[in-house]
This record gives sequence, structure tokens and C-alpha cells, in this order.
Amino acid sequence: MTLSGRFVTLLALGVVPVVLLGREGNLAALVMLGWVVFCVVLGAVDALLAASPRRLAFERMLPARVRLGETVTSDLLVTNLGSRTLHGLVRDAWQPSAGAPAQRMPVAVPAGERRAVRLGLTPRRRGERRVERVTVRSRGPLGLVGRQATLLAPGRIRVLPPFASRRHLPSRLARLRELDGLTSVMVRGQGTEFDSLREYVRGDDVRSVDWRATARRGAERPDGGENLVVRTWRPERDRRVVIVIDSSRLSAARIDDEPRLDTAFESALLLAALASRAGDRVDVLAYDRRVRARVQGASGAELLSRMVDSLAVVEPELIEMDWAAVPAQVDTLTRQAALVVLLTTLDAPGSSGGLLSVLPQLTRRHTVVVASVTDPAVLAATGSRGDREQIYRAAAAERALLDVARVSAAARRLGAEVVTAAPAELPPAVADRYLALKAAGRL
Repeated sequence: MTLSGRFVTLLALGVVPVVLLGREGNLAALVMLGWVVFCVVLGAVDALLAASPRRLAFERMLPARVRLGETVTSDLLVTNLGSRTLHGLVRDAWQPSAGAPAQRMPVAVPAGERRAVRLGLTPRRRGERRVERVTVRSRGPLGLVGRQATLLAPGRIRVLPPFASRRHLPSRLARLRELDGLTSVMVRGQGTEFDSLREYVRGDDVRSVDWRATARRGAERPDGGENLVVRTWRPERDRRVVIVIDSSRLSAARIDDEPRLDTAFESALLLAALASRAGDRVDVLAYDRRVRARVQGASGAELLSRMVDSLAVVEPELIEMDWAAVPAQVDTLTRQAALVVLLTTLDAPGSSGGLLSVLPQLTRRHTVVVASVTDPAVLAATGSRGDREQIYRAAAAERALLDVARVSAAARRLGAEVVTAAPAELPPAVADRYLALKAAGRL
């Protein structure tokens, strides 16, 4: 049972006769007592006439998925199973990160009918956003006293990664078409997959001459020269790309108000979309000490759909990464040579020791790219040296950058490619490195 402001005001009116009958203390006390009893009885009657909130049934209408930052509508259908019209307030107990407005929604549901309570949700975090209960407050006819109950009405919505880096996809696809020779820009001599035969022109690599095709043509040109035929090449298709996402404790750090893990997801989605359009097979693994998400055997639109759905519920785990198990995990995805992209953190040499120890095992069979986020605040701190505090901060920032440079150099010496960039720049940087490797014929 809840008391409204009307009941408090009505009860306070009992002070008036007490003030008027101040000299007659006994009479004033009796009047005050009678007024309190009257108010309590009136409130009890009002409560009895209020519809019972426990005679309600709830049904939710929610989209199954929404991208982070988008707004969706949540409809809560309230059915009155009682015999009285319910007038009151409804508050839906969504998690704060679901982005529901903190307000009580008025509702009036006649007996035997159903009404919808509509709420806009703008999630602020990726993952499963849940709601378990609904609180309903039913008012009596006089609005003095209400009946309140908190009832079960479970629901959930999956908030997917936003894939904001998809804006970089058209420009990278245009570069990919240039590599494949599908536009007017013809790139010769790149790639390792045979494309076609054509006549030799001055400037062609003589190693590309196909002597058997030249012999079959046999005829000489009018100027006495031979009709040489050369092979043209294009980047190979149906190559394997394995993306390993580090979901250990270091991925929980926030850079530019975004967890490192979310930046890794953006990089993985852009690279997967690009590689899939290039005809390559993409497998994705989120791992720390156990597999948090795995996407295998998908392509095209199905690949991105399964990736965002699987990665949406992955959260950073406050444990160390088990790098020793990563080569075996890669072997479960593919036994052939592949491009292995490790989305992790290049930090101090001590914390990166596990990564460096397994790189020789990976680079022996695969082309390896190590991608890491850099903090723009650290770069900015190196240029601020106005007072003693800023000087110490700049020194610490310089030391952090030197540590990253040392680990990056060590990774390159072990045969890996290294990509480091700010959160907004890392996804296109990883995509550009993929295109550069493809253009160089290393995939």
C-alpha cells in the first residue's frame, strides 16, 4: 500500500480544528483523533476500491537485436484480468545501460482489456540487456491510497557491435577491385594466381613469358619478331584468414571512451567484410583462456551476421591471455597456410612476453599480423611540458611509447607484421595492411 500526496494533505487539514480549539485541549485532541480515524477509514476504502495490480498479465514485444547507439521501441502489453478498471503508473525495471528513460508511465486498463505501454530504448553498452520485473501502482477512485506490486515480466534484447567502421568499406573495395583487375586500372605482375594470357609488350617481366603458349602460336610478327605470350596474375582467392581476438584483462581498458575489445571487434568486422568480398575464407576466434566466441565456415552476409551475433555477448575477462594455446586453436580452424591476424595489446615487454614466445611458431607456417590500439592521450601527453606535473606525465608517456616500440620491433624481428593506431584509425589500418599483403602476393 502506498500513500499519495492527497492523503498527506487531507491528514494535515486536521491541524485546523486543533488550532481553532487550542484553549479546549481535550476537545481538540478528540477532534484530531476523530479526523485521523476518518482519514484512515477513507484511505482503506479507497484502497479496497482500487484495482489489484496482481490481476495483471504482461507480454513484451521487443526486437531481438539492435545495434549499439540505435533507438528501438519496447512495447509492454498490460492485460487487466480483474473486474475493475486499473488507473495507475507503470515502471519498467530495465538495466540502466539499456537506455530506458527513468520515468513512470501512466496507464488506464479497463477490466478484461489490454493496453500497450511504449518505451524508447537507446542502449549504451553492447551485450545482452535484460529486464526481469515491472512495478505497477494502482490508484483508488479518490487518489488517496494506492496498491503496489512488483511482478515478473522478463525480457531481453541483444545489443550488437555498431560496426561504425563500415564507412571505410567502399573505398577498400574499390582498391580491391583494382588489385583484381576489375576496373580500368590494370595492375600487372602482382599476385600468385593465374589470370589470363596476352601478348608481350615492352616492359613486361620476361619471367612471365609462357613459352609453351608462345610455341603454339608459332607465327612471327611482320617485323620479324616473335609473338611472345605472357601470363598475367592476380591475387589469389579462397585463401584462409584467421582473426584471433584477445579478450583477456588488457582488452578491458578504455581508450577514447571505448574498450579495446570493442575496437578489436570493429577491426575484425571490417577485415572480415573485405576479405569475404575478396573471395577469401574467414574464421574468427575470441579467446583468453577458453573460447568465448567462434565463427567458422560462413561467408558473405552470413559471416557478418554470425560475427556480430557471437561477438555481441563477449566481455573482457579479468584473467591473463593463454598465448601458448593460440597456435593449437589456429590449427583447429585451418591446417593450411593462412593470414593470422592477432587483435591484442602491445604493451610493456613483460606483459607481451607470452605473445612474443608463440610468434615463431605461428610465423613458421602463416603470415601473421599483430594489431594493437594506441592511446591518443599518451601521444598528447608527450607534447605538454608546461609545469613539473606535466613533465613527469610526458616522461611516463615517452616511456610507454618506447615500450610499445620495443615490443613492435621484437615482433617484426620474429616475422610478424605490426599495425598500431588510434581506435578510430585501427580498423582501416588493418584493412590496408591486408590489401598491401594481397597486392604483394604474400597471401
